[in-house]
Amino acid sequence: MTAIKPMREFVNHDLVDDFKKPGVLYELRPAKRPDGTVAEGLYNAWITLDNESQYNSYTTDMVKGVILAMRAASNDRSVNCVVFTGAGDKAFCTGGNTKEYAEYYAGHGQEYRQYMRLFNDMVSAIIGCDKPVICRVNGMRIGGGQEIGMACDFSVSSDLARYGQAGPKHGSAPIGGATDFLPVVIGAERAMAACVLCEPFSAHKAYQMGILTDIVPALKVDGKYVANPLVETQRMVDEFGRNVYGEPKTGDALKEGKALMARGTVDLTALDEKVEELCAKILLTFPDCTTKSLEELRKPKLEAWNRNKENSRAWLSLNMMTEARAGFTAFNDGPKDDREVDFVLLRQKLAAGQGWHGTLHDEIQPKKAKA
Repeated sequence: MTAIKPMREFVNHDLVDDFKKPGVLYELRPAKRPDGTVAEGLYNAWITLDNESQYNSYTTDMVKGVILAMRAASNDRSVNCVVFTGAGDKAFCTGGNTKEYAEYYAGHGQEYRQYMRLFNDMVSAIIGCDKPVICRVNGMRIGGGQEIGMACDFSVSSDLARYGQAGPKHGSAPIGGATDFLPVVIGAERAMAACVLCEPFSAHKAYQMGILTDIVPALKVDGKYVANPLVETQRMVDEFGRNVYGEPKTGDALKEGKALMARGTVDLTALDEKVEELCAKILLTFPDCTTKSLEELRKPKLEAWNRNKENSRAWLSLNMMTEARAGFTAFNDGPKDDREVDFVLLRQKLAAGQGWHGTLHDEIQPKKAKA
């Protein structure tokens, strides 16, 4: 089939001519119809967080890269969809780069306030993209990773992925989108539990809660896909009527699941096929009608986000002088099995009237981290 030639020379509406930044990959992949044939001259823009060794946590440069890439995809007339994902099979994104937070921003509130302007712009760039944004969840979507994932329009997930917030466990509050988006998507009670308790949950549970468009298996055993063997997928409730679908297995069932996991290999082929299937469905819609539908459907999340983002930025910058400084330092410098502050000791000292200006920061750090 002959490609359709451009009728005119387009004006460049990108903010910069070279929008690529370290740690973010931008790739145009040929768009395909539902039957698999290529739609000449049309593409899906794949934006990939490429920091696999640090679970695709985003650095300051990567935040800039996402903003510019989303803007470029918006402006590209040939782009059908944006696929937002992470490198490898361990994580989509685990949030802000804790090493950078601990070693550069900790204790420097004004610097962090400037960084949070960039973070806010990244969320706004995702939720304001002129093209449908599909989050391809190839692994953990935790903390800020969960927040930028929820800013997307669709989420298609490996069933091995895990979800959740980390703020109050690591010295922050999940006000980079979670407290705005989760009540809209899953309701106030479940949002409260997710944001305050910071307990991770499975892709199957996220799917049941309404956070995901679809889930696909990612573990192959003896050449065949099997459901995540570490969580319950065969029943909805226990003998007391409580939901158990997607909950972690325990006891002998967990041992059997771990053994099956050890025998298998992770294969994301089915995930890619499901993402391509969704892109192909969107291809067969009117582009402007689709964009208008996105704009209307985004409003509940967008209104909450715009109402709170600047107040959140101000609070987070001040918090970097106290709890965030302590929490990020503990996570960055603490031993592998002890990356949280002594929460009880912190509360005891605060209750006794000790202030953050003294030795409190050092006193609550993991003991092995002091050496």
